[in-house]
Amino acid sequence: MQIKEDIQAWGHENILATHKTTLEVTKEKNLSKRGDCIIAVSANKALADLTPQFKENLCKENARIIMCIHAGEITEIVNASGSQKLILTHPTDIVVRRSNYVCNRTLAIRSDKAACDLSRKLVEKLRNPKQEVKITITVEV
Repeated sequence: MQIKEDIQAWGHENILATHKTTLEVTKEKNLSKRGDCIIAVSANKALADLTPQFKENLCKENARIIMCIHAGEITEIVNASGSQKLILTHPTDIVVRRSNYVCNRTLAIRSDKAACDLSRKLVEKLRNPKQEVKITITVEV
């Protein structure tokens, strides 16, 4: 079974995408250069906004998460895992982690990519505040 969530967000001039263990999408509009895991801002959804059915499936141990990040003609895919430990309540953030660490900001764990692994062509697009970023998150169980 597959369930999808679509998120619309925007680029920002301060996006660095250099963090080695996480990547993040946020509803926040402002971004300092310290937020080196953030790949998009002004998102229309955070973890708290995801549908109950989507969250229920994320929390299954065998859940496979596929995050497709689209900016212009560039698409990047990130693969990760769900967990029974996911909390999924954060009002502004969505974080994907390489590690098994879980907090209320965590969408997925054991990711095959962090912010630093995204193509630099994509990151260049993400640095444009006028760049719409479409993110599709699919959970398969």
